[in-house]
Amino acid sequence: MEFLSQMWSLLGLLTILQNVLPSQLLSLLHSLWQSLQDSLTPYSYFDVPEFLGSASVEPNDLYRHVHLYLHQSVLSSPSLPPPRLTVSLPRSNSNLSSTSPSLSLSPNHSLDDTFNGHHLVWTLHADTLQDSLEERRSFSLRLPKRHASTLLPAYLAHVSNSADSLERSSRTRRLHTNSQRGGGAWMSVPFRHPATFDTLALDPSVKSQLLADLSAFSDGKEFYHRTGRPWKRGYLLHGPPGTGKSSLIAAMANYLRYDVYDLELTRVTSNSDLRELLIQTTNRSVIVIEDIDCSLELTGDRRNHQFGKVDKNMNKRQRVQSFDDDSDFEDYSRRDEGRVTLSGLLNFTDGLWSCCGEERIIVFTTNFADGIDPALLRAGRMDVHVRLGHCGAHAVRELVERYVGVREHHLLDNTERYIQAGAEMTPAEVGEVLLRNREVPETAVRELVAELQRRAGASGEEEDEGWEDSGAESSEGSSEKKGKKGKPGSGWEGKVRFLGRLRSLTKSDSGRRGV
Repeated sequence: MEFLSQMWSLLGLLTILQNVLPSQLLSLLHSLWQSLQDSLTPYSYFDVPEFLGSASVEPNDLYRHVHLYLHQSVLSSPSLPPPRLTVSLPRSNSNLSSTSPSLSLSPNHSLDDTFNGHHLVWTLHADTLQDSLEERRSFSLRLPKRHASTLLPAYLAHVSNSADSLERSSRTRRLHTNSQRGGGAWMSVPFRHPATFDTLALDPSVKSQLLADLSAFSDGKEFYHRTGRPWKRGYLLHGPPGTGKSSLIAAMANYLRYDVYDLELTRVTSNSDLRELLIQTTNRSVIVIEDIDCSLELTGDRRNHQFGKVDKNMNKRQRVQSFDDDSDFEDYSRRDEGRVTLSGLLNFTDGLWSCCGEERIIVFTTNFADGIDPALLRAGRMDVHVRLGHCGAHAVRELVERYVGVREHHLLDNTERYIQAGAEMTPAEVGEVLLRNREVPETAVRELVAELQRRAGASGEEEDEGWEDSGAESSEGSSEKKGKKGKPGSGWEGKVRFLGRLRSLTKSDSGRRGV
């Protein structure tokens, strides 16, 4: 009883002193007491606030990393006894793809962790501001004082890397497209394309090279920073229609777990709008321009215009004199204003504005690579060229097994002979034959082989799937099939080139009429 009475007396004295002494003196005494404690304790303490600065407006990324780390690596560990936890469901518009309950550390509770043989303690603090309902949260980390200088940087890097992996694997990815209203606006929906590299009928060597290249890019942060290169990579996917270019893009995005930005160039009215769209794209994204040769007449910027010969070294007066009359020059000037030019697209892929983000992949697709201006295809813009051709014997067998579950069939032994004889079918065509007969595998195989036999009479020179570095003179790993060589411009390539030119001429004629 005597001890309790002394304690009550001491508390009463402290209360009186707190009311009598000036606040500045109390703050000084508190600081001295904290300093005395810090000098005697064997631990160092580090605070990680939720927001930075006195205004508490800018979020602290490290706080978010610690929160995710404790959720993933510590709270789910069966070897550690769980403390008091907070259970919650993610918001409907949350970036996390999982809808299962989420566990987090409750305020003013601690959690133990170990790293490199050292014992560490995390504590979540939640303080309500005076005369306000606002709550400020922060994590504090306690670790051995003797090893603090060497332990802290390595441990925080470990926390950030673990949180980064969790965030990448669990967040909902989005498929974006630019708005029809023009300007720099994106619209998006959840990205749930099922294509993976396991579902693609790719040549095994092409598939392995693509996977290795994508993995090296994703893990290359230190390399790109050390060499002074922007952390981006360009891929050109080209080949006949139906060979799986769009599916390959989806497989690349699923493999890397990146968002996808599908850029429709015909909706972009100027270079400034194109630049604004680029700025709004996020890191870890795939930026796609499909059918680049048909989207806009970009090669016209590098050729003489129909109104007169215009040299890039001419000044404005000389350019005016090269036209027949003033109306021709006004028409030419109007063509460069209010539209995307080749220069604008080059800056988009490899200019200063292309460096406004990190870990981005830019993909162009085309049915006819020769229709694209060479300036867009050089190394540094389109670094890797991948040709997707008609199905080979290996791809046919792979599709048959995937669609109807038939691994071996005596009729499939004839596919290679028919393909060598000139039979050509794209993966989309093979898939359609198998799809409509998927309930009867025997019929599916027979109809597919019969179709290949029917097409075996047609012959032509066609490249198989191949991997190309943009700096290489020839396609590495590509092959040619024996057969007759068609006339220049004949076949699907000539048709694609003709339709692309017809479309661009139609647009130019409509623009001159003010349509």
